[in-house]
Amino acid sequence: MSQSGIQHARVRRALSLALLTASSWVMPQCIAAPATTAAHTNVPQLSQNALKVADYAVAKYDAAMVQSLTQLVSFNTQAVEGQTPDTNPAFVGFKSSLKQLSQELGLDYADHGYVVLIGLDANSAVNNESKKLGIVTHGDVQPANPALWAQSPYLLDTQSEPGKLIGRGTEDDKGAIVTAMYAMKAIKDKHINRDRRIELLVYLAEESDWEPLKTFLASYTPADMNITIDAEYPVVTAEKGWSKITFTVPNITISNIEAKAEASTQAPTLTAFSGGYFASQVPQQAEAEIKAVSPTLLTKLQTRAAVQQGMKYRFENHCVDKLCNLHIFADGKAAHSSTPEDGVNAVTHLAALLSPELNDKPWPQTSASLTVAAMNELVGLGIYAEQFGDLAYKDDFMGPLTLAPTVVVQTQKGTEVTINLRRPVGKTPELLAKQAREALALWQDKHQVQLADIESYWGEPMVMKDAPQQQTLLDVFAHFTGIVDPKPVAIGGSTNSKLFPNALSFGPAMPGVEYTGHTEKEFITHKQFMLNLKMYTAAFIELSAVK
Repeated sequence: MSQSGIQHARVRRALSLALLTASSWVMPQCIAAPATTAAHTNVPQLSQNALKVADYAVAKYDAAMVQSLTQLVSFNTQAVEGQTPDTNPAFVGFKSSLKQLSQELGLDYADHGYVVLIGLDANSAVNNESKKLGIVTHGDVQPANPALWAQSPYLLDTQSEPGKLIGRGTEDDKGAIVTAMYAMKAIKDKHINRDRRIELLVYLAEESDWEPLKTFLASYTPADMNITIDAEYPVVTAEKGWSKITFTVPNITISNIEAKAEASTQAPTLTAFSGGYFASQVPQQAEAEIKAVSPTLLTKLQTRAAVQQGMKYRFENHCVDKLCNLHIFADGKAAHSSTPEDGVNAVTHLAALLSPELNDKPWPQTSASLTVAAMNELVGLGIYAEQFGDLAYKDDFMGPLTLAPTVVVQTQKGTEVTINLRRPVGKTPELLAKQAREALALWQDKHQVQLADIESYWGEPMVMKDAPQQQTLLDVFAHFTGIVDPKPVAIGGSTNSKLFPNALSFGPAMPGVEYTGHTEKEFITHKQFMLNLKMYTAAFIELSAVK
């Protein structure tokens, strides 16, 4: 691990220890300073309205919230090429359910295509209609591989692991939508005197395309104070920039003479290498195919596979005489690519398994063997770009740049590789693009190969300073967790907070608990679901009620 990685891990461990002292939660993100703990009597006190309504919300709406989450999870709201939220049947059904739930809860509803607005108007005699508390989230989801779930990802599973609500979108972000709506309902029930409208903005392409939201914001006046419920507690004030490097390893054409020579020697050859499901997920699965595998080579592979921590392998042989064509299936652990430390990357681990020293001589040059070489030489098993030229760097608050190969797919043109990165402040996009090109140029020279379609994108990091709601949100978190003096945090994720004024992320994931959004077993615990309801209800009151 690099020095930046070691320091990042030390901060995480220190925070985890502090948080464990106060509760059952810990946090895997970069923190300004470890939190300290104390008795609940020493944490900030909230208004009686906030406390009473928070308790009322949980007592009144526990079962209803689970039922509403069941309904929303049932819609597979992942992006489909060529369709919009107004033409995709899953999105049409999802919006219809949101509208029906809004009506049942007495909230107003407005459909703007890619954006749904759900609101609770201010009720103060001095109501200023321009004052709003914005709540920002999204209703679209990433793909899910049904083969890796105990049941359909779109059926809320409350039985296989008691205490967990398992399903695609439960943590990212359909659970948060339900929580915000019932928090508003509880506030409405209790007639809390407010001078701000509470307005929930549900965007329907956050996982795939931010342009429709930018278009909407060009003619819409957002709140002057916003909370994004698409990240982590205590309060997120900095987000790394979502970035990527893509390239294609070309197919290698072997001459007839070379093919005959290779056949005569029966040299083991990598013929296929692929893995990953989508760009923002550390891949759980990868696979490779090798022809002309001897018993000795198979034994070496199996021995090496047995010592890789966190990985499982399946070897399928198709043998003729003493040589076999081998299909290797690798199974690691999926994670959100903003927290690659939480996963076990099947692509990089399979590449390590197939590293050249496995044989007495290098693999014959194929698209698959070149892709394996790129993974081993440019990435390795690290997550901080230590081997990718001069890309690696860190920020003291935001932490290090992280890197994870997320999709490797074979096409007619060659093997397309997508590497997802999350960058902190400290380097310009121009410098990062230059350093990426230089690293790839050196690698191409070494292997005497020309990569195709080399591109990189460097998203902007966000740092939010002096947002007026920051201390209130920290106070709410401190009160309900017993953690004294919690500090703002930076995350690797990238949310729509970047597009809104005075926007801070506040949950729904607890500190130190592994984030399950984008994974193949996404869930939120029932306990957390109810705690979020308490904290959102209290926060909405503290920030919108008449003082």
